[in-house]
Amino acid sequence: MRLALEQARAAASCGEVPVGAIIVSAEGEIIASSHNQPISLHDPTAHAEINAIRKACIKNRNYRLTGATLYVTIEPCCMCAGAMVHARIARLVFGAWDKRSGACGSIHDLVRDERLNHRVEVIPGVLEHDCSKVIQDFFSTRRNGKQNLKQVRPGWPV
Repeated sequence: MRLALEQARAAASCGEVPVGAIIVSAEGEIIASSHNQPISLHDPTAHAEINAIRKACIKNRNYRLTGATLYVTIEPCCMCAGAMVHARIARLVFGAWDKRSGACGSIHDLVRDERLNHRVEVIPGVLEHDCSKVIQDFFSTRRNGKQNLKQVRPGWPV
């Protein structure tokens, strides 16, 4: 999870919402790492989890990540939860709960829905305080006007 936090901080330094993700293979090897990039890539699907899943699948030359564990700093949304189910990720370890759009136990629980053909083991709350703090600090800074996207990316509309 500490590596996912490093990825989250990298996202924040680029003006992206600080979410980081790491994927570890069934053998214990880190096969992908990423962070949020929807702003910089002009892609609403470029969440940390999706980016990491794409990288891991390319590395494995397989669209299935059987036995893999995904570590992410915040509870995944519906899109990311669906991608995890389709990729057959075995385990999700996340830090902070997302009470607004979480889909792995807070608002929805897509990854453990018995109607689906695959379920993901969920381990919530790992380094929860640290993961929450990264996001809270990011938005606090933005709300207080200390940083905005125009400062990070001059010329970008906000």
